[in-house]
Amino acid sequence: MSNYLELKAKAEKLMQQVEEARRKEVAEVIGEIKKKMAIYEIAIDDLGITDNAKKTKAAKSYTPSTKSAPRYKGPAGETWSGKGRQPAWLKEAIGQGKTKQDFAL
Repeated sequence: MSNYLELKAKAEKLMQQVEEARRKEVAEVIGEIKKKMAIYEIAIDDLGITDNAKKTKAAKSYTPSTKSAPRYKGPAGETWSGKGRQPAWLKEAIGQGKTKQDFAL
Protein backbone atom coordinates (compact mmCIF):
# COMPACT_ATOMS: atom_id res chain seq x y z
CA MET A 1 0.00 0.00 0.00
CA SER A 2 1.34 3.43 -0.96
CA ASN A 3 1.68 6.21 1.52
CA TYR A 4 0.66 9.85 1.09
CA LEU A 5 4.02 11.16 -0.13
CA GLU A 6 4.39 8.42 -2.73
CA LEU A 7 0.87 9.03 -4.05
CA LYS A 8 1.48 12.77 -4.13
CA ALA A 9 4.68 12.29 -6.15
CA LYS A 10 2.85 10.01 -8.60
CA ALA A 11 0.05 12.56 -8.96
CA GLU A 12 2.53 15.36 -9.68
CA LYS A 13 4.27 13.21 -12.30
CA LEU A 14 0.92 12.38 -13.92
CA MET A 15 -0.08 16.05 -13.97
CA GLN A 16 3.18 16.90 -15.75
CA GLN A 17 2.45 14.21 -18.33
CA VAL A 18 -1.11 15.53 -18.74
CA GLU A 19 0.16 19.06 -19.34
CA GLU A 20 2.78 17.87 -21.85
CA ALA A 21 0.17 15.87 -23.78
CA ARG A 22 -2.20 18.83 -23.75
CA ARG A 23 0.46 21.23 -25.09
CA LYS A 24 1.33 18.79 -27.88
CA GLU A 25 -2.29 18.19 -28.88
CA VAL A 26 -3.20 21.90 -28.74
CA ALA A 27 -0.28 22.71 -31.03
CA GLU A 28 -1.48 20.05 -33.50
CA VAL A 29 -5.07 21.28 -33.40
CA ILE A 30 -4.00 24.90 -33.92
CA GLY A 31 -1.92 23.80 -36.91
CA GLU A 32 -4.93 21.99 -38.40
CA ILE A 33 -7.18 25.00 -37.84
CA LYS A 34 -4.70 27.36 -39.48
CA LYS A 35 -4.34 25.02 -42.46
CA LYS A 36 -8.13 24.80 -42.96
CA MET A 37 -8.51 28.56 -42.54
CA ALA A 38 -5.95 29.06 -45.30
CA ILE A 39 -7.60 26.52 -47.60
CA TYR A 40 -11.08 28.01 -47.18
CA GLU A 41 -9.86 31.61 -46.92
CA ILE A 42 -11.42 32.12 -43.50
CA ALA A 43 -10.42 35.23 -41.56
CA ILE A 44 -10.56 35.47 -37.78
CA ASP A 45 -13.41 37.98 -38.09
CA ASP A 46 -15.42 35.34 -40.01
CA LEU A 47 -15.45 33.12 -36.94
CA GLY A 48 -17.58 35.54 -34.93
CA ILE A 49 -15.43 35.17 -31.86
CA THR A 50 -15.30 38.19 -29.55
CA ASP A 51 -12.50 38.90 -27.14
CA ASN A 52 -14.01 39.56 -23.72
CA ALA A 53 -10.77 41.19 -22.58
CA LYS A 54 -11.35 44.05 -25.02
CA LYS A 55 -14.70 44.95 -23.51
CA THR A 56 -14.57 47.78 -21.03
CA LYS A 57 -16.96 49.05 -18.44
CA ALA A 58 -17.62 52.07 -20.64
CA ALA A 59 -18.93 49.79 -23.37
CA LYS A 60 -21.56 48.30 -21.09
CA SER A 61 -24.89 50.01 -20.88
CA TYR A 62 -25.65 51.90 -17.70
CA THR A 63 -29.11 52.30 -16.30
CA PRO A 64 -29.27 54.76 -13.41
CA SER A 65 -31.40 53.64 -10.51
CA THR A 66 -34.68 55.39 -9.95
CA LYS A 67 -35.11 57.26 -6.74
CA SER A 68 -37.81 55.96 -4.41
CA ALA A 69 -40.45 58.31 -3.07
CA PRO A 70 -40.00 59.32 0.56
CA ARG A 71 -42.17 57.45 3.07
CA TYR A 72 -40.91 59.04 6.28
CA LYS A 73 -40.18 62.63 7.24
CA GLY A 74 -37.97 63.65 10.13
CA PRO A 75 -38.36 66.56 12.58
CA ALA A 76 -35.95 68.77 10.61
CA GLY A 77 -37.57 67.99 7.25
CA GLU A 78 -35.22 65.16 6.26
CA THR A 79 -36.81 62.27 4.40
CA TRP A 80 -36.26 58.54 4.05
CA SER A 81 -37.74 56.14 1.49
CA GLY A 82 -37.75 53.18 3.85
CA LYS A 83 -35.06 51.45 1.81
CA GLY A 84 -31.45 51.00 2.76
CA ARG A 85 -29.84 51.89 6.04
CA GLN A 86 -32.07 53.52 8.61
CA PRO A 87 -31.08 57.18 9.08
CA ALA A 88 -29.58 58.40 12.33
CA TRP A 89 -32.46 60.78 13.06
CA LEU A 90 -34.92 57.88 12.95
CA LYS A 91 -32.72 55.64 15.09
CA GLU A 92 -32.50 58.42 17.67
CA ALA A 93 -36.26 58.94 17.70
CA ILE A 94 -36.90 55.20 18.06
CA GLY A 95 -34.41 55.15 20.93
CA GLN A 96 -36.48 57.90 22.59
CA GLY A 97 -39.64 55.76 22.41
CA LYS A 98 -41.18 56.86 19.11
CA THR A 99 -42.08 54.49 16.25
CA LYS A 100 -41.41 54.63 12.54
CA GLN A 101 -45.12 55.19 11.98
CA ASP A 102 -44.89 58.49 13.88
CA PHE A 103 -42.85 59.82 10.93
CA ALA A 104 -44.87 58.22 8.10
CA LEU A 105 -46.03 60.53 5.33
